[in-house]
Amino acid sequence: MRIERIQPAKDQEPAAQQEVDLTLLEPLLEKYKNRKGNLIPLLQGTQDIYGYLPKAAFAKIHQATGLELNEMYGVATFYAQFRLVPAGKHIVKMCHGTACHVQAVTAITDEILDTLRIKDGETTKDGLFTVETVACLGCCSLAPVMMIGDETYGKLTPKQAVKIIREIRRSENN
Repeated sequence: MRIERIQPAKDQEPAAQQEVDLTLLEPLLEKYKNRKGNLIPLLQGTQDIYGYLPKAAFAKIHQATGLELNEMYGVATFYAQFRLVPAGKHIVKMCHGTACHVQAVTAITDEILDTLRIKDGETTKDGLFTVETVACLGCCSLAPVMMIGDETYGKLTPKQAVKIIREIRRSENN
């Protein structure tokens, strides 16, 4: 099964894209500046700092290391681990592997997306949730399954999944 990477909608480009403190990159750039094979560690470190890869960070890395922008963007868009826009505080990963698929995970995913009023790969306007469809979470005996952060939820129904999302939202609002 091929999971399509969803590109962010134009209205999902946050203002935060322009306003990042690039001085936070200095220790990372110093560490990897003259090392061979530094591209992926630089991108990973940048994402660890900001939670995503800001456009301004690409220019800063290029300036400091000489790495080509097209090469950096190529790697950042090829690997699913990298984000070009900020993710929500809680990343909801919906498993769409074979075991989950035959257990009707599509209905659960649709219910969550409807409840949050977003599409797959998008983030809620309040920045609380990002929902991602993934190929497999490796929890086939728990199918259908979703992960939120490091917590795994299995043997789900649409109603149970939405209840979990609402409980997280409620605890965030208290």
